[in-house]
Amino acid sequence: MPQLRGTELKRLNRTWKRRSALRVALLLDGVQSPFNVGAMVRSAAVFGVSQFYLAGRTASPRDAKAQKLAMGTDRYLDTQVFAEAAEAVGQAKADGYRVVGLELTDTARPLHEMALAEQDVCVAIGAEDHGLSAAVLSVCDEVAYIPQVGKVGSLNVATAAALACYELRRQDWTAPT
Repeated sequence: MPQLRGTELKRLNRTWKRRSALRVALLLDGVQSPFNVGAMVRSAAVFGVSQFYLAGRTASPRDAKAQKLAMGTDRYLDTQVFAEAAEAVGQAKADGYRVVGLELTDTARPLHEMALAEQDVCVAIGAEDHGLSAAVLSVCDEVAYIPQVGKVGSLNVATAAALACYELRRQDWTAPT
């Protein structure tokens, strides 16, 4: 069976884009690795993320190492930079997003069990080694986690962001109209 190319691939992607009603944003809280930021930029562009909020010591998507993974896809994102993470959350909320932190906490709920297609969502993601800051966790509307069943207890932050974006789109595409 031949792979889709050119026009056929664009047609397929347009079909899914037309079915997408939800606005999705990402908030990066102190994600210092430019490689992780670049990978998140690329995934964000694939899943139609429209807004990128960068907080604290988050690496710039314009960093040369980030660009290696992003492959220029940062041009599809509206990026805002904030010195303080709480400011970024405040702006996301002012922009009409429900802010869902992605973190392992005692009150977090499995991401796939949350009703995410009811309101535009901004997923807050923290640094690889220490997660979301207390400042962000305290102002998130909800906190979610990605269930894991293997012998390793955490995902790479860029992989977690991609899975969260996919779950948001999956719920968006399957929501009753």
